[in-house]
Amino acid sequence: MSEIVHDLTTDIPVWKPFVTPLNLADATAEQLEALKVTPSNTKVSDYVLVLAHDVETLTHRSPLFNGVMYNSGGLSRAEREIGAVGASIVNRCIYCAAVHASRYNQLTKSTDVIASIFADGVDAEIEPRLKAILKFAIKLSKCPSEASANDMAALVEAGLSKEEILDLILSTSLFGWANRLMHTLGEPIRE
Repeated sequence: MSEIVHDLTTDIPVWKPFVTPLNLADATAEQLEALKVTPSNTKVSDYVLVLAHDVETLTHRSPLFNGVMYNSGGLSRAEREIGAVGASIVNRCIYCAAVHASRYNQLTKSTDVIASIFADGVDAEIEPRLKAILKFAIKLSKCPSEASANDMAALVEAGLSKEEILDLILSTSLFGWANRLMHTLGEPIRE
């Protein structure tokens, strides 16, 4: 029997869509073309197969996702994952929090930071730079209009460049949007 996952975890649950994913055997040429650029460049998930029902949106979404999360320069890949985790915690997107927390752990080869974040949120005892990134991601996700010049100054004080701050804003904002899609199109379950 399956159960919905409610707690933050690095054990990635199964995402069960409410909408039937596209069957690749039935895909149009346009859908197949859009599916060539998957978010992680590795496989086509059920989530992407659900999004493929709107081929025009998927054609723009995947390159945007890849550009925000995987481009070179600016914020490190691991720190972008902290932005995604912060947004996912606020939005209670258990699936995205698990995926991106796991990616952070893989990239850093450590589980300490994510364990602390999942246990204590913004009060996590983590290095100041990561704490500033997490605090900003959480604040931006709770109420974007409340992010202020003081928040930008705190990021600069923590050592982030303007390019890194832009990457943090992009990765956090992207997950504000992605989390909402995940919630409305399916749910995380343990099988």
